[in-house]
Amino acid sequence: MTTETDDGTPTGVRALADDYVRRLADLDTRVATSLGTHPGDDRVPDLSPDGQQAIDDLANTVLAGLPTAAVAGEDDRRCARLLRERLEAQLAVSDAGEHLRQVRNIFGPHQQVRQLFELMPTVTADDWAVVARRMAKVPQAYAGYIASLTEGSRRGLHAAPRQVETAVGQLDAWFADPRGSWFHGFVADAPEDIAPAVRTALDEAAGAAATAATELRDHLAGVYLPAAQGTPDAVGAERYRLGARLSTGSDLDLADAYEWGWDEFRRLDEEMRREADTIVPGAGPIAVMRHLDENGEAVDGVEEIRVWLQKMMDTAMDELAGTHFDIPAPVRTVEAMIAPSGSAAAPYYTRPSLDFSRPGRTWLPTLGATRFPLWGLVSTWYHEGVPGHHLQLAQWAHLADQLSTFQTTIGSVSGNTEGWALYAERLADELGYLTLPGTRLGYLDAQQMRAIRVVIDIGMHLQLEVPANSPVHAGKTWTPEVAREFFGAFCGRPSAFLDSEIVRYLGWPGQAISYKLGERAWLAGRDAARAARGADFDLKSWHAAALSLGSLGLDDLTDELARL
Repeated sequence: MTTETDDGTPTGVRALADDYVRRLADLDTRVATSLGTHPGDDRVPDLSPDGQQAIDDLANTVLAGLPTAAVAGEDDRRCARLLRERLEAQLAVSDAGEHLRQVRNIFGPHQQVRQLFELMPTVTADDWAVVARRMAKVPQAYAGYIASLTEGSRRGLHAAPRQVETAVGQLDAWFADPRGSWFHGFVADAPEDIAPAVRTALDEAAGAAATAATELRDHLAGVYLPAAQGTPDAVGAERYRLGARLSTGSDLDLADAYEWGWDEFRRLDEEMRREADTIVPGAGPIAVMRHLDENGEAVDGVEEIRVWLQKMMDTAMDELAGTHFDIPAPVRTVEAMIAPSGSAAAPYYTRPSLDFSRPGRTWLPTLGATRFPLWGLVSTWYHEGVPGHHLQLAQWAHLADQLSTFQTTIGSVSGNTEGWALYAERLADELGYLTLPGTRLGYLDAQQMRAIRVVIDIGMHLQLEVPANSPVHAGKTWTPEVAREFFGAFCGRPSAFLDSEIVRYLGWPGQAISYKLGERAWLAGRDAARAARGADFDLKSWHAAALSLGSLGLDDLTDELARL
């Protein structure tokens, strides 16, 4: 039962959680834009220290109200546990000053500002007028970001030079557009018949945003980078545990996770060798993947691969609906997109707005390529799209008014969502979807990449020694260079992708391990539910129940799944 204080403040746990989301969206336009809750929102995020302090103050207020919030039923119980765990994890990261040195190559502050525009509606003249007003405020956002980096520098908190140099390179890439910058290219897509005043406002706003991006780039390269010299890539055990908790929702046994990652690496290495032998006997996995690059099926053209991926997701949606999943009508739409230049190498997914006026979207970074071998893309799109991220996160959006908005949106835990997406790749293999030549080897390579992530992410940040029984680099201490060579020896992804991944792991400690450890939790939960139900276990029903739980951390995920 939900109760209220005399001033009308909600005290039931679901009401408290939903009120937190509303108030956070009022504070942080990144949340509001992602959820689609503030039509006409032309704000930019406050990336200054004061902006983070306001977010932290709200989190502390909500935590203070949680002990007296009424809990009614299992959904409320899960909501209360999630709310406490997420807010405490976020506050711990903030208390460590991580926002004052946040520079990374994926979903970093410089990219978060740009991504706001990718999520905005651009259908009507009024939509474009809002774009113009928001874009004109980009200088304000980047000024706040520079203020945070400056405060971090004053405290001796710096990002490693590798992260800064990568961000500078990404910002340079934003200006590869012949129209002047990414911002100029974005507003150039406004309709030709748009009102002259709006066109003028868009052009002026693009110029202001481009100037601000240049100033950010120059600050990073000319002021911040010299001050950051000597900052190590490895963050150490204390900072790593904070990051791992934020990404997994669990206080992990890192030694156990590291050893399990090695076990998975060895298991997958053997399976990849067997699979490679079915394609080119005796050649070995890496040689076979290079063979597939040259001789396997491929799609030529950027637009052509976008259309191909769209068709693949539409087909999976049609075939899985009613057989292995219950898929509500709003969830049936997902869009394949090409990621803008200056993105990291990894594909990604953006979730739909709560009202589904903006659909879920998958994004493919091309890295300048115009030919796309399919052997390594197919399982990735089962991961990003259907039955992966889209089915889970769009289903959560569909259930936002039945659970809580917090459980189905900003309370997400990477270990849960990325674990589901890896489970979805495995499910596609189990259901016989990997029939295109080479695509099963591509799936195993994707699994191997995630196993290697566990090993090298923990190994680099904790500066562990490579075990004596490692096939390469035995006895060496993990460094970015050792990790990159290891990656290249056992993963078939392109060199530019692997280079980008190493930078990503170093700049986002603890996130890379959430994929494989999350999949482990999903599989353990499914196995336990199957064992408990025996002949009565129905996979379609289990999927429906599992995707209706909302977000859970890895401390709870397996046990909750086992009960279904």
